[in-house]
Parts: sequence; C-alpha cells; structure tokens
Amino acid sequence: MIILGIETSCDETGVAIYSGAQGLLAHALYSQVDLHARYGGVVPELASRDHVSKLLPLVQEVIDKSGIKSGDIGGVAYTAGPGLVGALLVGATIGRALAWTWGVPAVAVHHMEGHLLAPMLEDNPPAFPFLALLVSGGHTLLVEVEGVGRYRLLGDSIDDAVGEAFDKTATVLGLGYPGGPALAALALDGIPGRYRFPRPMTDRPGLEFSFSGLKTFALNTWNASGKTQQDRADIARAFEEAVADTMVIKCRRALQQTGLSSLVIAGGVGANRRLRERLSTLMQELGGNVYYPRAEFCTDNGAMIAYAGYCRLRAGQHESLSIKAIPRWSLEELPAVDAG
Repeated sequence: MIILGIETSCDETGVAIYSGAQGLLAHALYSQVDLHARYGGVVPELASRDHVSKLLPLVQEVIDKSGIKSGDIGGVAYTAGPGLVGALLVGATIGRALAWTWGVPAVAVHHMEGHLLAPMLEDNPPAFPFLALLVSGGHTLLVEVEGVGRYRLLGDSIDDAVGEAFDKTATVLGLGYPGGPALAALALDGIPGRYRFPRPMTDRPGLEFSFSGLKTFALNTWNASGKTQQDRADIARAFEEAVADTMVIKCRRALQQTGLSSLVIAGGVGANRRLRERLSTLMQELGGNVYYPRAEFCTDNGAMIAYAGYCRLRAGQHESLSIKAIPRWSLEELPAVDAG
C-alpha cells in the first residue's frame, strides 16, 4: 500500500509518500518561518492562507519525485488535530477531496501520534513497548506506548510546554522568532555554572511538567544582569541546562515507574543537542536504548503523517466523507490497531 501524507497543523506544510514495501519514497516541506517572523509568532489566519497556496503544488512535487503516478496511491492520511483549526481544515479538506477523486480511503491522523511514530522511519526503529517523550510546539508529554493506538499518558505540562518556554525565553533575550534554535546556538557560548535556574516540579513526586516559571526566572535574571552578550549567552545556557536536567529527572522516574528500557524522543525540541546528550547518557547508565527520528523529522513533516496513516489504513481504519478537524484531541482517545 502506498500512502500520501499531508501535515498542516501549524506553520509548516508537509507532504510525503510512504510505501509499505519500499519505505519513504519522497517528501517535501515548506516552512512559514519567514512569513511569521515579523510578528514574533504564528498568525493563524496567515498560516491557513499559506497552506492553501502551497499544499497542492507540494503534492504534485512529491508525486513527481517519488516516481509513481497518482493512480498508484492507495490511501490519503491527513493531520486532523491537534493544531490550529484553520490550518487543520486546509489539509483535511484537500486530503479528503484527493482521496475521493482517486477513489481511495482517507484517514485522519493525530499530530502527536505522527511524532511518536516518526522513529519508525529510521533503519533501527524501536520495538514496542517503549516510553515516549513528546516535545513538540505546545506539547510536552510522557507516554507509555504498548502499540499503535495503545497509549497511556503519564505526564503533561500544566502550563507552558517546553517549546513555548524556549521561544518566550528567546524573546526575553532579544533573539527573535523562532527562538528555540537561536537560544540553543547561543547557549554554546555560555559559561557553565555562572547562573543556576530551578528544575521545576522535580522536588516532588509525579511526572507533570511546568516551564512558565523558567521563563520568568530568565526574565528576572536578564533584567538584573549587565545585559551584555556574555550575560545573554550565560542565561541561555543556564535555561537550557535546567530544561535538560528536568527532562532527565522526569524520564528516569517514568522509566522506573513503568519498567521500560527503551526511550523515544520526538518533536521539535527533540533536536536539541544538549537534551539528546543528557538523555543518551541516562539510557547508557540505565542499560537501555534511546531512539530519535532524524533531525528533519523532528519538526512537523508529512513523512510521519504518511507512516501513521499507513499503519491505520492497513488495519482497515478510514473516514467517512465528512471533513474531520479536531483542534484539541487526546492521544488516549485513539483506537488501537494491529500494526502488523
């Protein structure tokens, strides 16, 4: 079965074609970063309009790159949520229309399930069960994964997700948008130990996250500093180290609680080098394994949606002719399927 995957949950238009026999055949991504940078964040209406203009040309580009014809496509998968409702409706409408035109089934994919399954696109994929740390956009989740659709939420963020905290702290430091990668690059020049930020919610039991306080701590530290470039770098490093330490503590707890020995890190923040190093060290210490998607599949992309859709379409799941967009959608609501 060959699946077309469409991702339009926020500010990136992603399209990919996945073959059950050959793997990923082609993918393409258009980022709206330049469009939104002047506003310091994503403008939903502009995001939706840009998806409208970019999506169909990307679909044709990916079909051409894959070497197949549209008649070879056996199903269409599109992101139905969570995300910006206008952006989701663009992908859902076009995806459902293409499926109807081609006479093939369509399936609505959960955006976070796409991220969770992205490491399955690699040469050395994880085996079920595993623990997943999902750190994408407005989400910070710890999930026990027994199979496709068999998810148990262990921990969530009670306020800012880690990606939001990165972006807001970068704004405090005058780094622009998107702030996460810029802050991580600046942190490389920071002096270790000059500032120490709190490790939020690690002094009590539980697996919940809270990062809004780190943003405030960064703001207060910046205002009390001399506001030099070195101060900026030192604060960036202290912030990043606090995030990494917090993630390590929570992942260790979750692994001990579940008895699992495999850890999957997915989502945009999963590309952060310091976080990867710290979690790799943790898994070496525990005698387990850690898995990541390649860097280009950490951020939003069509390949992860095509793969998740393939798993569900192969199991017989498909949608009616109605258009399905769910801005708020829990992973635990998804039906389990046999991934084969």
